[in-house]
Amino acid sequence: MKLIELHILQSFPVSCLNRDDLNSPKTAIFGGVNRARVSSQSWKRAIRLKAREMLPECFGGVRTKNIKGEIEKSLESQGIDINDKKIQKRVEEVNKELSKDTLIFLSRNEINMLADLVKDGEQEIKSAIKTALKNGVSDSADIALFGRMVATNTNFNVEAASMFSHAISTSKISNDIDFFTAVDDCQSDDDIGASHMGTLEFNSATYYRYTALNVDQLKDNLKSSGVENIKDIVNVFIRACLLAVPQARKTSMNADTLPSCVIGVVKENGQPVQLVNAFENPVKRSDGGSIAENSAKAMKKHLDDINRIWGFKNECEVSIPEKTLSEFIEEVMKHV
Repeated sequence: MKLIELHILQSFPVSCLNRDDLNSPKTAIFGGVNRARVSSQSWKRAIRLKAREMLPECFGGVRTKNIKGEIEKSLESQGIDINDKKIQKRVEEVNKELSKDTLIFLSRNEINMLADLVKDGEQEIKSAIKTALKNGVSDSADIALFGRMVATNTNFNVEAASMFSHAISTSKISNDIDFFTAVDDCQSDDDIGASHMGTLEFNSATYYRYTALNVDQLKDNLKSSGVENIKDIVNVFIRACLLAVPQARKTSMNADTLPSCVIGVVKENGQPVQLVNAFENPVKRSDGGSIAENSAKAMKKHLDDINRIWGFKNECEVSIPEKTLSEFIEEVMKHV
């Protein structure tokens, strides 16, 4: 398979980018020490939404349980009376067939196709849905990129063209606690002190994260739909991967930053290989270098070692900040 790999280092200040069930920043043990962690699911959603901002006509997919509501919106936009009993019955049949899963990933085109089969009234629901969900993905590059799994009907599944690791800190991290108070603006002069007290956990770290794009799989996913702007989709995907940030606690611990170092690798053939083992021995400040600087050195050395030891001949290697974002993407796109 033809692969585009992104190896990304990004430092964040006081933040809680991704919370666990106890409302604490997620962590993981790696190299025998505690690391800060951000799940791949969290970053993928941020990337998907960022890509939608950049290219809405291709990234229109929605993950939802409210299939009924989305179909009704489509019908209403066509001037159809959704309170008509026959229409309601057909909508309920479609909803019953698809709502067995907790969430389903649908493109806007697919939703409109489902609305059309409701409006038609002649087609048998099951076979009509199968046709709609097999042929309607042309407007949803996000389904082609991130995949779709429908546990109750594997005919609707789409193999994801992208692969993501969980982001982990390159150094040892311990979560810290923010103690805060709130003052009542309307309290009397006799009522002294805070009206509320609380605590929140946070951390700060330099993260390594890895994304790979199987270009052949992406083309295959979109081939049947006649999509021609593959390069536009890949361009936007790379930009979104580098610019998107999970938005947990964005108003109280805003942590939007940009990557300090990115290595892009294009492989004509081969398997995805991330560089996380560069940080199995936790990075420390030394020789005057910051955690981010020393992490970049370790990552580049590890890539060189892998290429030398295993004989990998990459089609392209390009990095930021040696190149600007536009130059970086231009170099990668030469090989798509």
